[in-house]
Amino acid sequence: MCGIVGYIGTQDVSSILLSGLQKLEYRGYDSAGIATVSASELHCLRAKGKLSNLEEKLASWDNPSLLGIGHTRWATHGKPEEHNAHPHRDAQERLAVVQNGIIENYRELRAELQDKGYIFRSETDTEVIPHLIAEQLTALQGQESKGKGSLLLEAVRQAVNRLQGAFAIAVIGADYPDELIVARKQAPLVIGFGDGEYFCASDTPALIAYTRTVLTLDNHELARLTRGGVTLHHFDGHAVRRSPRTLNWNPVMVEKQGFKHFMLKEINEQPGVIRAVLETYTAQDWQPSYNSNPMRLNLPAALTQDLEHIQIMACGTSWHASLVGKYLLEQLAGIPTVVHYASEFRYAPSPLQANSLTIGVTQSGETADTLAALEMEKHRCAQSAQGKHARFLGITNRPESSLAGLVSEIIDTHAGIEIGVAATKTFMAQLMAFYLLALDLAYQRQTLSLERIGEILEGLRQLPAQIEQILESQERYVEVLAHNFVDTTDFIFLGRGINFPIALEGALKLKEISYIHAEGYPAGEMKHGPIALLDRQGACGCDRHAWPVFEKVLSNAQEARARDAQLIGVTPMDEQEATETFDALLPVPAVDEVISPLLTVVPLQLLSYHIAALRGLDVDQPRNLAKSVTVE
Repeated sequence: MCGIVGYIGTQDVSSILLSGLQKLEYRGYDSAGIATVSASELHCLRAKGKLSNLEEKLASWDNPSLLGIGHTRWATHGKPEEHNAHPHRDAQERLAVVQNGIIENYRELRAELQDKGYIFRSETDTEVIPHLIAEQLTALQGQESKGKGSLLLEAVRQAVNRLQGAFAIAVIGADYPDELIVARKQAPLVIGFGDGEYFCASDTPALIAYTRTVLTLDNHELARLTRGGVTLHHFDGHAVRRSPRTLNWNPVMVEKQGFKHFMLKEINEQPGVIRAVLETYTAQDWQPSYNSNPMRLNLPAALTQDLEHIQIMACGTSWHASLVGKYLLEQLAGIPTVVHYASEFRYAPSPLQANSLTIGVTQSGETADTLAALEMEKHRCAQSAQGKHARFLGITNRPESSLAGLVSEIIDTHAGIEIGVAATKTFMAQLMAFYLLALDLAYQRQTLSLERIGEILEGLRQLPAQIEQILESQERYVEVLAHNFVDTTDFIFLGRGINFPIALEGALKLKEISYIHAEGYPAGEMKHGPIALLDRQGACGCDRHAWPVFEKVLSNAQEARARDAQLIGVTPMDEQEATETFDALLPVPAVDEVISPLLTVVPLQLLSYHIAALRGLDVDQPRNLAKSVTVE
C-alpha cells in the first residue's frame, strides 16, 4: 500500500519526486524519503510522519540531480520510524531501493545475508533487496562484456527471482547514473513516457502532471529506464515488447477544485458519476414499449446465459456494495447470490457449482485479497470438471489494473480518480454497476416486465438531480448538525432490507475518518445485543426507506429513544411521523425502495465527513489506512 515514484531525465529530480509523492500520499503516510544520484554519489533523505516533514527537510537540501526515486510508506514490517523509512541502501550505500508490497521470505533471506556479514539498519522486509542486488553485482563484476547498465538490470533480475510475495520496486545506483530499474510482481507499477525523460509510479495520479502516455508493467516484468528509452524484460530474462497507451485524464482531475478536502469534492462528484455510467451503459431513448434490452454492458452471451449461481468476492466498501448487488441480483434477476469476504474465501472456499459466475469487485483493481481469491478460484475451476465452464467478471474503476488479467470481462465504473482514502464516489459507481447488471440479467431471464425495468431505469435517471438537491439543501445543515455528535462515543446504524448494507457503509465511513466506534446492524437485530451500547453518549441512525417493515423500523427507533440515545433518521422528505420520532432528520427524496440506497448513503457520507472535520482530523488520510490495500 506504499507509494513509489522514480524519474530519469533532464530536470532536477527532487521537485518531481516530491510532487509525485504528494499525489500518492493516500497510499501511505507513516514516513517518506527520496534518494538521488549525482557526481557518482548516492544521496538519501528520509523523514518520519507525513510528507510535509520530508518537504521541510528538502527545503535546505542542495543536491541537484537528474535521477532519483521516492517513497511514501504505509508501515507493515517495522514501526513508523525514520530508520525504517525508504529508500533502503546496501552496506556500501551505493544502491537505493524503494518497495511497495511484502517480501514473504525476508526472514530467511535476512538470516542468510547476516550469516555472510551483512549489517541491517532497519526492521523492514525491504532492506534485504539492496543487499541481494549488491551481492549479485559483486558476482557479475567479472563479466566485462556486459555494459554497466546491463549489469544492474541483470543483478536486479537475479535478486527479484529470489523474492517471494507481492512487490513493486525501483532501484538506482551511484555507479549507474544513467538508468533506473523497476520490477513488478503482483503490486501495481506504471511507467510514464516523456521527451527524453521517463517516470515510474505506483499509480497514474503521480504522472499526469508530466505525461499521459503510460505503460503498466505486467506481473514478473522488469524495465530499464534511460534517457534514451525504456526496455522491458521478463523475470526469466527474455525481452518483452508492448506499446504504451494514452490516458484521458488531466491534472485538474486530481485537484481539490475549491473544496476543503478531496472527500468532500468526491461526494459532490457523485451525480456526475451516475450520469457517466448511465450514458455509457444504457440506451438513452429506450421506452418500455421497445422489445429490446436497454442495457449496453456488452457482455458476451456466454458469460450470462443459463446462470444458476453467482458468487461475489470483495473487501471493505466494495463488500458493502456487493451486498446491495446480492439483493438486486436475487430480487430482480432471480439468481441465488453469495457475497464472500475475499480475505476469508481463500481459506474456506465454497464448493464449486456448475453454471456459476464469479464477480470480483475492487475499486483499484489491485486489492491483494480479492485478486488472490480470484486467482485461486480460477485454478480450482481449471482442475475440476465442475468448474470447466466457470465465468469471471470484474467490477472496477481501473480497467487497466491487475484485475483485467484475471477475469474475462470488466465493467468499468467510470468514477474517475478518487484520492480520499474513504471511498464515496467509487462506492456509488459500484452500486450503479450492480443495478445495471441486475437489470441486464432481469431482461435476459424475463424476471421483470418491461414496464418494471422502465420504472427502475427512469428512477436511476432521476438520481443525479435528486442527489444534487440533497447536497445543495443539506450540506450546511449537516455541518451544523455534526456539532451535536463530535463527542459521541458510540454510533449504531440500523437498516432493513436493501438498506442494511448502507447501515454497514455508514458505520464504516464514520469510524474510518472520525475514529468513533460505530456499528451497522439489521434494524431487527438491535435488541439482540447492540442496544447495550446506547446511553446518553450514544447515537442511533435509522433508515426509514423500508416500506414493508415501516412500523418495525419505527419501533426500533422508539427502543433507542427509551435508552436516551440521540436519534437520527434518514427519511423521505415531508414525513410527519419522522419529525415526531427522531431528534434530527436527514431527509432524502421519496423514491422507489429498490433504488433508495443510492440516496440514503449520501447524507451519511456528509455526516461522517463533517464530524471528522469538526474533530480536526485528517479526513483524506485517516490514520493506519491506505487507499489501495495491495498487501495481505
